[in-house]
Amino acid sequence: MSEIQVENLVSDLAFILILGAFVTVLFKWLKQPVVLGYIVAGFLASPHFEYLPSVTTESNIEFWAQLGIVVLLFSLGLEFSFKKLLNVGGSAVVTALIIVTGMMASGFAIGHFLHFSNMNSLFLGGMLSMSSTTIIIKAFTDLGLRQKKFASLVFAVLIVEDLFAVLMMVILSSIAINKSVEGSEMLFSISKLVFFLVIWFLVGVYVLPSLLNSIRRYLNNETLLIISLGLCFGMAVFSVYCGFSLALGAFVMGSIIAGISYAERIEDVVTPVKDLFGAVFFISVGMMVNPGVIVEYWSPILILSCVVIVGMIIFGTFGMLITGQSLRIAMESGFSLTQIGEFAFIIASLGMSLGVLDDNIYPIVVAVSVITTFTTPYFIRLADPAYNLVERHLPARLHFLIERYSGQASAESETRALWLSVLKRYIWRIVLYSIVIIAVILICTRILLPWLLEVSPEWGRAICSVTALLLMSPFLLALAIPASKRTERERLRAANAHFDVPLIVMTIFRLLLALGFIVYTLSVIHSMRVGWVVGFFIFVTLLGTWSGRLKKQTRMIESRFFDNLNERELRRSGKNNNLVSDMHLAYIRVGYSSPFVGQKLIDSDVRRRYGVNVASIQRGGEIIAVPNGNERLFPGDVIGVIGTDEQIEQLLPVVEKEDEAPENQVADMKLTSIHLSETSPLIGKTSATSQIRDKYKALLVAIQHTDGTYDHPTGSTVFNVDDVLWMVGDPKILRTLK
Repeated sequence: MSEIQVENLVSDLAFILILGAFVTVLFKWLKQPVVLGYIVAGFLASPHFEYLPSVTTESNIEFWAQLGIVVLLFSLGLEFSFKKLLNVGGSAVVTALIIVTGMMASGFAIGHFLHFSNMNSLFLGGMLSMSSTTIIIKAFTDLGLRQKKFASLVFAVLIVEDLFAVLMMVILSSIAINKSVEGSEMLFSISKLVFFLVIWFLVGVYVLPSLLNSIRRYLNNETLLIISLGLCFGMAVFSVYCGFSLALGAFVMGSIIAGISYAERIEDVVTPVKDLFGAVFFISVGMMVNPGVIVEYWSPILILSCVVIVGMIIFGTFGMLITGQSLRIAMESGFSLTQIGEFAFIIASLGMSLGVLDDNIYPIVVAVSVITTFTTPYFIRLADPAYNLVERHLPARLHFLIERYSGQASAESETRALWLSVLKRYIWRIVLYSIVIIAVILICTRILLPWLLEVSPEWGRAICSVTALLLMSPFLLALAIPASKRTERERLRAANAHFDVPLIVMTIFRLLLALGFIVYTLSVIHSMRVGWVVGFFIFVTLLGTWSGRLKKQTRMIESRFFDNLNERELRRSGKNNNLVSDMHLAYIRVGYSSPFVGQKLIDSDVRRRYGVNVASIQRGGEIIAVPNGNERLFPGDVIGVIGTDEQIEQLLPVVEKEDEAPENQVADMKLTSIHLSETSPLIGKTSATSQIRDKYKALLVAIQHTDGTYDHPTGSTVFNVDDVLWMVGDPKILRTLK
């Protein structure tokens, strides 16, 4: 890269960041979402705005924007986690599926109505189907709704939508490249994606936490940042090598890291990088805004905005009702999803990079996003009045049916719950182990076999067969283990004898599936005859040699995987740190709204009130082992506490309490020096009688005397003229003390 290109790259970056900083400060002052500020800054930096200099080379910004997408999706993955996906339940999955399907169809239909091409209409449907996680979280926080029941359901839907967005990007890419919608090609793309997602997930969860724990002593913030971004970009490159996008790999790596105990620290160290590159990405989005296009297409913009708002309300409410939620909760959820955001821009960028999206679509979608973002808080507030209106005019018969359906959906018999638990575990075991076995087969037959045949034509096939079977055997045996727990099977049989038949069928299917994998592997390497004859013999031998030791080893592998998967939660609750009896060590992060913030341990009285002992305090890279009673707790500290399950569960919500981010609360808190004059209200008073903490919301740090010496204040310290007080607080309030 030439010197001129480097200078242009740096100058463009400097220009957009300085402009972005100015505009975002203005938007924060106006209490508007920062994302909108970035978009406005991008417009001001674009050639479409003639009153300011524009960037010299748009390709430079595109380069930074692509990096921004990678880091942004990595951060979204950190907030996503597969563990959260497994815990969201069927309600969120069904609701998200209804919303995405309905909005995709609506967007495609409206696109044709507006005379867009098939490809543009298809991408438009994808862009209109994803609500904005960032905007919703901001709106819920501002309105104080994050603790409501419907808010947790909305967050669960957003988690599932993130996964659907990733799947949609792959599908749309496949359609755009092939220029057609072929069922077989699309099915192959989806199957390939699911296959690689599962493999990456299994390998990542099994290997990564153990690897990081082995180098725990060397992991300061700097090292964590380098490792996490290295893993992010490495997985992104590997994803491209496998035929997917950079963004997909970054998202997957973020979701893998989200479940490990270092996730919170990684989020903290990555946040500045995410903010930087995310800002560049959204600024690049704003540079695509063409006022001429917006003026020309003002009617499609208004139509699409109405489609987003009305469609999200209808499909979101209907999805929640279908899954058994009450009418009030369903409407509150539907009214909260009335916007599009970051994934719409990412899908639009994908379409532009593939050359299948018209230039006028991008500014239209940006305009729709801006409108729906501004209206989101108002529609959230409108949910209750709308519910009251619907309830008054809803026919009594229909209202009765909705309430009865909701009650029946929430009520679940013990037998049904047991059966669902068994079936869920059965399906997950078959899917996960089958994909691992398929991966081993593909590696052995497509990579290892050709190499062995070149090295040893006579023995290559035999060596490959033995290697494949040895690698597959642990997973084949795990596949043969009953998926359900013994107690569950016994309770099912006791409840209804007819459950014996499906359990036997499930067992036979597992065994036949394992036999099929063995036969297929040997058939590919040798011949169909060898596969059936030798494969059946090996299968019988494996079952005959099945022992308690092998079963124990398989259980240990599974246990390690699930411990790694739940590492973050286990570390938080301490389930795996059993000490004596039911006592265990748990690690809890102190929230900004915790009542213990700023208190000494002795004053918090956690031992008497909750029965736990504080064993350690981690503050940044520092660990305070066995802290004394004078040690204070601060937001962000990670405290290690020893107690029972009940004691820790009682303590968790109190310590982790975090009503809202501290960003706006601490913005005006500064270390300030106050020179006391004769007219100061503090003259002659002590630090105790002046009530500095309560009256002035400030903390007295030190007192500088006229001779230049410093004193740490005590309750009896008297303030004199010309003393200089070093205090932490709002400078505007502290000036009154001079």
